[in-house]
Amino acid sequence: MTNAEAASGRPVVLVVMDGVGVGTGDEYDAVHTARTPTLDGLREEGVYREIFGSGTHVGLSSDSDMGNSEVGHNTMGAGRIIPQGAKRVDDAVTNGEIWEGAWRDVVAQASQDGAQLHLIGLLSDGNVHSSWEHLVLLLEHAKADGVSRLRVHGLFDGRDVEDRTAHRYVADLEAKLAELTEGTDLDWRIASGGGRMVTTMDRYEANWGVVEQGWKAHVQGTARPFGSADEAITTMREETPGISDQLLGAFTVVDGDGEAVGPVRDGDAVVIFNFRGDRAIELTRAFVEGDGFTGFDRGDWPDVLFAGMTLYDGDTNMPPVRLVQPPLIEDTVSEVIARAGLRQLAASETQKYGHMTYFWNGNRSDPFDPATETYIDIPSDQVEFDQRPWMKSAETVDYVIEALQEGGYTFLRSNLAGGDMVGHTGNFESTVIAVEAVDLAIGRLARQVKAAGGCLVVTADHGNSEDMVERDKSGAPRTDDDGRPLWKTAHSTNLVPLHVVDYSGQDWRAVEGVEAPGLSNLAATLLTLLGLQVPDDYRPSLVEPAG
Repeated sequence: MTNAEAASGRPVVLVVMDGVGVGTGDEYDAVHTARTPTLDGLREEGVYREIFGSGTHVGLSSDSDMGNSEVGHNTMGAGRIIPQGAKRVDDAVTNGEIWEGAWRDVVAQASQDGAQLHLIGLLSDGNVHSSWEHLVLLLEHAKADGVSRLRVHGLFDGRDVEDRTAHRYVADLEAKLAELTEGTDLDWRIASGGGRMVTTMDRYEANWGVVEQGWKAHVQGTARPFGSADEAITTMREETPGISDQLLGAFTVVDGDGEAVGPVRDGDAVVIFNFRGDRAIELTRAFVEGDGFTGFDRGDWPDVLFAGMTLYDGDTNMPPVRLVQPPLIEDTVSEVIARAGLRQLAASETQKYGHMTYFWNGNRSDPFDPATETYIDIPSDQVEFDQRPWMKSAETVDYVIEALQEGGYTFLRSNLAGGDMVGHTGNFESTVIAVEAVDLAIGRLARQVKAAGGCLVVTADHGNSEDMVERDKSGAPRTDDDGRPLWKTAHSTNLVPLHVVDYSGQDWRAVEGVEAPGLSNLAATLLTLLGLQVPDDYRPSLVEPAG
């Protein structure tokens, strides 16, 4: 019997544990601290290995770049290493592509009498949603190209960089603006801002109110007024000691008369300098969609030239104008499976729904074959994630179990979001609960996969919850002046686990000698388990028949 014959006819079930990497096992490792009998058992029961989920292994610029959910799912679905995020824009900068086409139109619009250029995005050098270097380059080219009036609307990170550092990024930005405008009559200022989780950067329509707060701050200039961005940060930190940068409220910078210094007006040019799409798409829609827009009441929204850093949604061509064209990812694993006529299920709660669909499919939202693919979106709770750290792990697995029991599906994929979303809060105890909820859900699912005679694959898209403390260069935990841990809210560069347990009777073993095994090897691994032909340009499978 061939491998294809042995593997065919039974379901392969993939679970992506979002943000659950392989840590040091110390007291700040929430995965190690959590009670995880299912994951412990799977490790002993089947093939287990640790693989790369960050840096150049997922198409980012350097191996110091943390992995993230977007590039992780892109890479898993693609089966190859695709230039991603900052690397894609870096390449466009290197070859000069970014300064052609749309950038020229933006400059021409902003150079008209009375017009302004607005740059909106995350002030961060985490290289997950945006790049500090990209912002600096935009500013330098705006000066060289004669833009006289420019406003920056900066969002604060606290997730992909060290938390409570927003004031440093503001100080650096103010210094850069001063450097570029010294001795000139250029009118350049910071005009508004706010923390990314409460201002502008919602995703998957989980909470349009977040975008509305950004609209009031950036566009209308009606958010809470402050004389400067630094004053806003200082005041809000005094009001709520210990507040995370990501939760700082929306604000508008005003002049001595209380007037907003940089609202968006008719005839202006607006650029979102975030390169990652999931948290940029809703503000994009607010700018470019017409009367059919229903996200929130925009009031009399301004008529502007709007551009994104790159394409945020390929199916809707959003935004229509962008500075950098996205990578084309064809022959993703689900496209290969769809061509084989096999039924597929994708299930996730809203916070990660786009990752299991759009990013997994190579930046495509729609199914390849609607007749054989089912997408399930479980609405996420609209509360701070550490208040309900179990999130929708149980409900997500409920849908997968129901589909298994129904029968007919050959490939079923899902995402359990707790390890990432709760890990981002910096609440260690809640993150432990989140990981335990993920483990419990996988345990329930594993029993059903076994009953169906299927194959269970469990991995993660990047690390987070396994490393919950800021560390110095030696790796030692950092503490504040009172000796308390400085809790970390960012992703990590740690390896991620890969479990393969086949309950059909087919034995598998790890393939030896694969160079730098990583998320890009998952697609070939899945196709091998399904008994399907692996495309020639895929990175190799990490498992092979044991006999």
